[in-house]
Amino acid sequence: MKQAKLFRRVFVYLVAFIAAVVFIGIIKVAFGPGLREILLDDDASFWPFTIQNIMWVALFFGFGELFLRWSAATDEESQLARKYLPTDGRKLDSDTIEKIRYGIVNRKYGKEAFLPRMIQRTLDQFTVSRKTDQAISVLNSTLELYMHEIDLRYSMLRYLTWLIPSLGFIGTVMGIMFALNYAGQPGNAESDTFLYEVTSRLGVAFTTTLLALIMSAVLVLIQSVIQSKEERALNEAGQYCLDNLILRLEDEE
Repeated sequence: MKQAKLFRRVFVYLVAFIAAVVFIGIIKVAFGPGLREILLDDDASFWPFTIQNIMWVALFFGFGELFLRWSAATDEESQLARKYLPTDGRKLDSDTIEKIRYGIVNRKYGKEAFLPRMIQRTLDQFTVSRKTDQAISVLNSTLELYMHEIDLRYSMLRYLTWLIPSLGFIGTVMGIMFALNYAGQPGNAESDTFLYEVTSRLGVAFTTTLLALIMSAVLVLIQSVIQSKEERALNEAGQYCLDNLILRLEDEE
């Protein structure tokens, strides 16, 4: 299971990198010189290894990570439709509990989803203790752990949303450095295009930060939507367990 997840992540990142390269190529071919300079800094002597291109690759890596998280959230939402628990309102006897556990343990796919793990842990505790209050305690602890697990899953996205503005600031500092280096050369100061060259370099430097902030804002917006989707799926799973599992268990002496 872990190898399959790793392979999928590597595949998604590879697709994201290819998409970033294609997108950069489209900008290079279809856009005018002014926009190309702002979006790609294609006049740089070290192109294509510019700060802007690295930012685009990081942005598409973020999109790939968002796709993984959206897929996981969609799968978590679909768990509620798989009818792990009976919903007819009857109390759960020992035979029914064993059937529920057997159905979860022998699943071929989806064992890593929150809902089946939550049901299995709660039933394992109830099978050992035969006390409803201890099953409730395990359910609450499991919900807290899974909420923390969701937060950990977004660590890479948080890093990318920090990395892109940092790259923008680095690009701005580099642009200012190149502009000052140009202005500091005695021969350039006497040129008729001296002011134009300096201001154009400074303009590209500051637009790098602007572009980075826009990219980061887009990532944060989509991340907040998808994270709320995943957290809502976990809350619905907890409510499902409370209504159809906890409230239908009976203490046994």
